[in-house]
Amino acid sequence: MSSENDCQSRTLTKPALGEKEAAELVDRVFGLKVSWVRPLPSYDDQNFHVRVSAEGADEYVLKITNSEDSQEPDLIEAQTQAMMFLSAEGFPSATPYLTKDGNIMSLESGDTRPGSKKYMVRLLTYLPGTPVAKIATNAQILYEIGKLAARVDKVLSEKFQHPSVKSLHRGQFIWNLANVPLLDQYIYALGQNKYRAVVEQVIEQFKSKVIPKLSSFRACINHGDLNDHNILVDSTSASLENPQYRVSGILDFSDMSYGYYVFEVAIAIMYMMIESPDPLSVGGHVLAGFESVVPLTAEERGALFLLVCGRFAQSLVIAAHTALLYPENKEYLTITAKTGWKHLMTMFEVGQEAVEKMWFETAQVYMHHAPA
Repeated sequence: MSSENDCQSRTLTKPALGEKEAAELVDRVFGLKVSWVRPLPSYDDQNFHVRVSAEGADEYVLKITNSEDSQEPDLIEAQTQAMMFLSAEGFPSATPYLTKDGNIMSLESGDTRPGSKKYMVRLLTYLPGTPVAKIATNAQILYEIGKLAARVDKVLSEKFQHPSVKSLHRGQFIWNLANVPLLDQYIYALGQNKYRAVVEQVIEQFKSKVIPKLSSFRACINHGDLNDHNILVDSTSASLENPQYRVSGILDFSDMSYGYYVFEVAIAIMYMMIESPDPLSVGGHVLAGFESVVPLTAEERGALFLLVCGRFAQSLVIAAHTALLYPENKEYLTITAKTGWKHLMTMFEVGQEAVEKMWFETAQVYMHHAPA
């Protein structure tokens, strides 16, 4: 697909409801009166934080899925059922408030004009907590996040059963780490510069060194987007010198797909690097937490560096491409890019061998001194 056609096909995908329309939607579909509503930042869906004037003044997130994904109800069903399953398993995951008809979601028109786009609408419980992006991460929470990533994938892969789960086989899904080679069609968005040269190198190395090894990795269901805005934490200690945190919320299951265990740890490492003042050291703590639940094989460990680079490339290229389509949302879309380019360049300058040595030696220390 040409970049021009691609732009045209995606221009209208993101919903654009106002606060008044969002409140009316909650009333019409879910039968709840809204006392206040405010927009939440989002990539290509639209989210609103709403409080309803029922007893207890409950809070929810109204999630309006973009028109393209709304055409895949089985996929949204699988994602929502997975959230409900994880919540029942004790994970801090949101659950849906049922529509007036008793369903977990409803396909609704964006406005009253004939031929207007239809969007899948859900009302999810609001999870309190602070996004990881807003705290100074330390070894303790990085370890916990690695552990969480492994636990989520393990329980989904071993116990989650639902007829819609087959929809998670998303062959051409651009955010699946196996699809780094698909970035070729979006790389024009970077223009011509030193960054593009590095991304092209990542893609070529990925094709030659990671793709042939995929069959040796252990398959599982990936959350696929455990980034610093999708993990919420609460403080569990009053100490300012040595704060301790626990994960209080896992958000946004829209990138769920079948993948591999090593994909999830690579994604978590990459996003935890974004906010860290010492990004190269992050990987060892996240890896240690992950391997306390799912130890990686030698082949999986060997691919980790390029998988992290691959996720940086995905995030940076797709953000640049999407920002061309939605210039009004550029600030949110390029959050990761502010430090992401710097970190990717640093990883390449330091080199795979030195970065892996740092990660693996840190993870090794945890083998002998497991955190309390």
